[in-house]
Amino acid sequence: MSFLKEIQRRRTFGIISHPDAGKTTLTEKLLLFGGAIQEAGAVKNNKIKKGATSDFMEIERQRGISVSTSVLAFNYKEKKINILDTPGHKDFAEDTFRTLTAVDSVIVVIDVAKGVEEQTEKLVAVCRMRKIPIIVFINKLDREGKDAFDLMDEVEQKLGLAVTPLSFPIGMGYDFQGIYNLWEQNINLFSGDSRKNIEETIAFSDVKSPELDKIIGAKPAERLREELELIDEVYPKFDRQDYLDGKMQPVFFGSALNNFGVRELLDCFVEIAPSPRPKESETRLVHPEEEKMSGFVFKIHANMDPKHRDRLAFIKIVSGTFERNKPYLHVRLNKNLKFSSPNAFFAEKKEIVDISYPGDIVGLHDTGNFKIGDTLTEGEIMSFKGIPSFSPEHFRYINNADPMKAKQLDKGIDQLMDEGVAQLFTLEMNNRKIIGTVGALQYEVIQYRLEHEYGAKCTYENFPVHKACWVKPNDIKSEEFKEFRRIKQKFLATDKYKQLVFLADSDFTIQMTQNKFPNVKLFFTSEFE
Repeated sequence: MSFLKEIQRRRTFGIISHPDAGKTTLTEKLLLFGGAIQEAGAVKNNKIKKGATSDFMEIERQRGISVSTSVLAFNYKEKKINILDTPGHKDFAEDTFRTLTAVDSVIVVIDVAKGVEEQTEKLVAVCRMRKIPIIVFINKLDREGKDAFDLMDEVEQKLGLAVTPLSFPIGMGYDFQGIYNLWEQNINLFSGDSRKNIEETIAFSDVKSPELDKIIGAKPAERLREELELIDEVYPKFDRQDYLDGKMQPVFFGSALNNFGVRELLDCFVEIAPSPRPKESETRLVHPEEEKMSGFVFKIHANMDPKHRDRLAFIKIVSGTFERNKPYLHVRLNKNLKFSSPNAFFAEKKEIVDISYPGDIVGLHDTGNFKIGDTLTEGEIMSFKGIPSFSPEHFRYINNADPMKAKQLDKGIDQLMDEGVAQLFTLEMNNRKIIGTVGALQYEVIQYRLEHEYGAKCTYENFPVHKACWVKPNDIKSEEFKEFRRIKQKFLATDKYKQLVFLADSDFTIQMTQNKFPNVKLFFTSEFE
């Protein structure tokens, strides 16, 4: 198959939602259709002890939440599909924001009863800012929920999207009978038996046909006809270009747990979703069709296999082909590296691949060369934009609880911070280490992983900080900067990259500091060049 054909058959997307809207379940059902897994292990069902395919860390299994982004790939209708399953939990938002830099489109999952929730709003705002094409999947239709039209209104108003339904429910909750697929003009009837893997569909060219009354009953049939007329009048016709430009968002309805409406979503997705898109670097726009390879690290995962202390750096290939054992330039370190066992992910399994194409996600074994945001090229000096660190919301001192294990603790903290789980700040005054996170749940994850993966124990102590501000003086030698350093010395720290950070205890302090030292600039993200 030619290089261009390989690019065109790739679909790399992320699934985003508020926690518990059914994102991991949807991921599983998509894998089921792709033939990548035989049986979906419902996340909530304790009878199946397997747990979900995409949640591999112990803490995720215990709590039924996804903590880290996993990468899953499968083939469907001659397309190669790469799913990036992101954590919905807001404590892990930073991981999700980074993942959004590596996807070409997203599916947003919304719970029919709860509607649009806060975490969904934040994530969709990031997608809109980056003009990522969005498909909306309204989930859990077998439960009582809001009216379908009300939900679409809510999606338009709260998320600022312009929607058009491509499938529509027949009844809801207790009366839920199935889905009318506007995209293919057929009806999929719901038997309520989720053990059946794939439901039957009935093709319907004409909704006015009396056959419909026989199948779903006269009243529901009448209601469906009215609703379809209303859709026709109210919503614009689906336009693929508008969808690709981020100006229109198709909506599907279904129940992921009961494997219902998922096939409609997938069939339409492989037809309309974009193949890999060009990406902006600091010097130019890079197109997937270019011959030379380029790619960037958007995630690092330590100890994928606790038996071997291995780290995997996840790289999204932006252009060209990535070949095994070929040397590539690590731009930040300015040295050539080659990889003898690049991993691709197929459902739960990792396999070594000889060649990967734009849109693919490759896992590279890493001994500590990579940081998040690093770029690999065939020699060109450039780096991809938009993978920042944000100021954390929570700060705590980290203390060693076992003096015999100081070395393990340092190594553990170091590796977990490379992964982007949290950020480490070292106070200049006394070298005490402070861990900053986006959410409080992160501290539990860090403590758990330090103990189980590195054999180190830690305790935390509160540290009253409101925000971390990266410091950039206009002139390092100026008296003003020296004065700033003298007065604020108790609150100055360095981050992992040795950049100076001011740990401010309130908004008021930040305001006062900026007024007093106008030539010392403060930033809330680390990307301020």
